[in-house]
Amino acid sequence: MIYLDHNATTPPLPEVIEAVTDCLRSGWGNPSSKHGFGQQARGALAQARAEVAALAGAQPVEVVFTSGATEANHHALSGALARAGAAPRVLLSATEHSGFLKAALRLREVGIEVELLPVDAQGRLQPDALATALAEPAALLSVMAANNETGVLQPVADIAAQARAAGVPFHVDATQMAGKLALDFAGWGADLMSMSAHKFGGPKGCGALIVRKGLSWPPLLSGQQERGRRGGTENMPGIAGFAVAARAARATMQPDALRLGALRDTLEAALRETLPGLTVFGAAAPRLPNTLMLAIAGQSADRVLDRLERQGIFASSGAACSSGGSEASHVLRAMGVPAADALGAVRLSLGRGNDAEQIARVVQALSSLALQQPSVAPAATTH
Repeated sequence: MIYLDHNATTPPLPEVIEAVTDCLRSGWGNPSSKHGFGQQARGALAQARAEVAALAGAQPVEVVFTSGATEANHHALSGALARAGAAPRVLLSATEHSGFLKAALRLREVGIEVELLPVDAQGRLQPDALATALAEPAALLSVMAANNETGVLQPVADIAAQARAAGVPFHVDATQMAGKLALDFAGWGADLMSMSAHKFGGPKGCGALIVRKGLSWPPLLSGQQERGRRGGTENMPGIAGFAVAARAARATMQPDALRLGALRDTLEAALRETLPGLTVFGAAAPRLPNTLMLAIAGQSADRVLDRLERQGIFASSGAACSSGGSEASHVLRAMGVPAADALGAVRLSLGRGNDAEQIARVVQALSSLALQQPSVAPAATTH
């Protein structure tokens, strides 16, 4: 098997599996309990918080453990609305994660103003549009550090500086960047940041919202845990695995980024040579080193993905299926990509298990499509 869907999820590291299992077996105490066994769990919780903070470029006191990035994003949004009072206004880039966009856009049904900020043809936030949007009060500005589909990076520090000057709380969704490139919550100057462990070798069901020290942010779930910022007994097995994955990411991130970037560039260059009709989305912008989103002229995403899977290669598409058929990726549409081209988009996202031999097999599999008749079948579901 060649797995090229690491932006969807990653295989858990062996040491993560061991940490989760060990916690389930012998470290299952409740960190809120006052007895020795509970305090042992509390110590493990504190150590894990420090590991995650180190990966985030934050302080341990700023880490709020959640069930994942989805919860963290919702916590950022709900907290902003709770702090804003009457008639709040929310700003998001038009290329945010689809789940977060849906949550925000539903707010329009109850009269909350939600403004989607446009991006350029490469998927980067348009500076003039951002400046105009920040000229009026807003409850929250939320922008992804790295797009989950194209891998395109946003200038987070610059955006944070503009938001800070305007007095608008800034949330950065770092779900895709975490574990791939260095995070710098403190240096960026963000107010809030979301992360999820399973994107870099950790377990599913565990993530974090980083909340700037000194910023009072209403909880999404009430309770005494996480210093009153997130109620519910902590998921200690998940947190243990999260901590191990965070420590491993810090140790290997730089060499992994160089290796995967070289593999991605090799793959892209080889495909450009063999597929004259190839389009690479976001190619002129800074991108995650592991991500390549492409379309082959005349080929639908489902045909490409089927061809790959028949040869044991697993990837995903840039289209979403609805009851009425397939819809083009909202990310690509926001970049101005025509619907027909967007429906053919395929995302290849590399990870630790991929090597040069596998990349050669992928090139061979995709290049053979140039000899096939064009396909107009509907696209597959994105992952």
